Amino acid sequence: MIAIVDYGVGNLTSIQNMFKKAGVNSTICNNTNKIENASKILLPGMGSFDNCMMKFNESGFRPVIEKKILTDKIPVLGICVGLQMLMESSEEGSLPGLGWIKGKTIGFRKAMMQEVYKVPNMGWLEIIKKKESGLLEGLEAARFYFAHSFHVLPDDKSVENFAADYGYEFTAGIELGNILGVQFHPEKSHRFGMHLLKNFAANY
Repeated sequence: MIAIVDYGVGNLTSIQNMFKKAGVNSTICNNTNKIENASKILLPGMGSFDNCMMKFNESGFRPVIEKKILTDKIPVLGICVGLQMLMESSEEGSLPGLGWIKGKTIGFRKAMMQEVYKVPNMGWLEIIKKKESGLLEGLEAARFYFAHSFHVLPDDKSVENFAADYGYEFTAGIELGNILGVQFHPEKSHRFGMHLLKNFAANY
């Protein structure tokens, strides 16, 4: 069972509906018992980094989720700010991240971009494959919907499974063992997003 963590942030119903369209069972979890029984975890995120981290820490879910992820090694997929939370810190706020992936979240570097590129980045981008990933099985020339002003910068680029280009190339997805994350919103990405979520359920 895939647990969509309800800590007060994210498009939870939209994510669950996309899983349903993909033929995958999932449940929105707002208590630790359901999370403890999960075989996979989806960590949503939306809005500011500090607000997401504050709500997550205050939810009481962090200890059980960290045990599931770091000790039991069940798969987790972070979406948007849910990906950024996997890092050690963010330029958007002052609270520490989860630190499951070494690195930080940074704002788009406008000095590296032409004026045509506006921040936030809101729209469709084709992803650039960096390594083999079960998330991309059966996906060619895949495009996803992005809505963000910040992106992750992992210390070890080998965790990057795909990137995207918005004025310059940035990390759009990471994968380190059972820990995965995507910067875009699969629940808003039509058939590509449905396929990716189906792959997460089937391949991890």
